[in-house]
Order: sequence, then structure tokens, then C-alpha cells
Amino acid sequence: MGYIGNQQTEGFSQVPAKQDLTGASGTSLTLTHAVASAEGISLFINNVRQEPTTAYSIGADGVTVTLTGSVVATDDIYVVYNSLALQTSVVPDASVSTAKIIDGNVTSAKLATTIAPTNLETTASTFKMTDLSSNAFYRTGSWIPVWSSAGASDVTQSITTGTYGAQFGQYVRIGDLVSFTGYLQSPSSWSYTNGGATGQALYIYGLPFKGASSNGNSEQWGGSVNFHSTMDWQAGISIQALVRNDEKFIRLFYMGANSSGNVVTDHVDLANSFIYFSGSYRTEEA
Repeated sequence: MGYIGNQQTEGFSQVPAKQDLTGASGTSLTLTHAVASAEGISLFINNVRQEPTTAYSIGADGVTVTLTGSVVATDDIYVVYNSLALQTSVVPDASVSTAKIIDGNVTSAKLATTIAPTNLETTASTFKMTDLSSNAFYRTGSWIPVWSSAGASDVTQSITTGTYGAQFGQYVRIGDLVSFTGYLQSPSSWSYTNGGATGQALYIYGLPFKGASSNGNSEQWGGSVNFHSTMDWQAGISIQALVRNDEKFIRLFYMGANSSGNVVTDHVDLANSFIYFSGSYRTEEA
């Protein structure tokens, strides 16, 4: 019968008949040719054939023979090759492209814990997220507001003695944008300290990050006073909040009859007063 199709190319691969390993000692032998499994060789020790996978095994490199027993240099050891590992399928470094990966085959179980989605974090040059604190791309937290003023000896400290009725602030930061809310209830008994006095511009200090300063005085962000009580300021005015560059406090303003901004000053007794406020601003702090 005639042969249909292209003539098959004849090819031959010479298998080494024997390798002498006499002189080896211990529990390990090294082959000169790689094999795929223990059945790829016939191992003889003192002319006694050893049982594959029971008396010996082949390492992942294909050339290391690990014995279950031990040999000495005087033992007569040789192998007869039954087959060779003619080709390896180890993928070269940096050779797997996106197109080679089947869609949906990279799961969270295959990702290292340091880059799992729950641990994403960024700095200015990386995107890694290990927690929701320092240098995280997204983080939340709380802060403690206090009354301060333009005349305070230390703007970071309160200008009144006594215990505040409530001090509560929260923020959400996404990248360099900080959004904040706060509630401040003054002490029931108001007494000035830290350089505070009537007629001074009022501040609310305690924001978690400084306002951005790279754009100079033009970097100013607005906020609002959502509600206030027991603050005897001019009736009908709308109080606005302002966060300026390189500052961690809120300045308070109101719009006057001539539509220009006016500084809110402390000219009344603030005892038992409370105020709700919110806003957002940009920061360059870590």
C-alpha cells in the first residue's frame, strides 16, 4: 500500500549506554545527562539493580540521584540510561506577556500578601497601601478641635480654661485632598488664657494636616459653618470657614453689607456655645 502524505523524516537520538559512578560515596549521585524520572535510568550497585522511586529518586534538576541508602567508594556503581530529558519547558525570565495570561486566571490567592488589594498604599512615587495611616493613598481618622485666636501665644493651644463640653473632628483623605467635619462645644465657664482676649480673630485649631504651601497665599480653601448656637454674632450673617496655606487651623469670616469678607472676632462670652463646621483643602504633608 502506498504511503499517503509527506514522507516522514527519520531521526535518531543516541542514548548513552552506561555511566560509571564507581568511587562515589554518601546518598547522592550526579548524572551526566538529565532524565525526566527515576524510570529514565537503571541503577546498579554491585551489579544489583535498584528499584526506581523506592531505592532512589531523581531531583527536579534531572541529574541528581538521591539514594535511600548510602554507598561507599569501593562499591561498583553504574547506570544504564533508558531515556533522556531532551527538552525542558521552563519559561525564560521576563517572557510571559499579558496576552499569554487567560482572562480571570490571576486571582487574589496567587498574589503576595504585600500587594493584596486590601493592602494598597501610595507615596509620591509608589502605589502600595499597607495600612490606612502614614503615606496611605486613602485614610480616615479623627482630630480634636480647640478654640484659638490671632492673639494666642501658642496657636496650637486653647485660649480658654475649663473643660470643653465636646470636641469632635473627623477627616477623610484621598491623595492630597482632605475633607473634614467637626463639632465644638465650649466650656460652661469661659476664662481667657494663652493670650486670648475679646476682639481677636477666632480660629479653630487641630486640623490633621497643614494646608498646601507650594502655591503661596493663593492656596486657600473654603468651608462652611453648618450650625452654631449661643454665639451672639450679628443676626442674619453667614459664617464661612477658610483654611490657608501652611496652616492647621480654620479661620472664620462672614459677609458684611458691602459683600466684603469680615473676620469673625471673639467679642462675646462663648461659654456653653457650640458650632458645627465642615470643609476641604489640599495638603502636601505625608
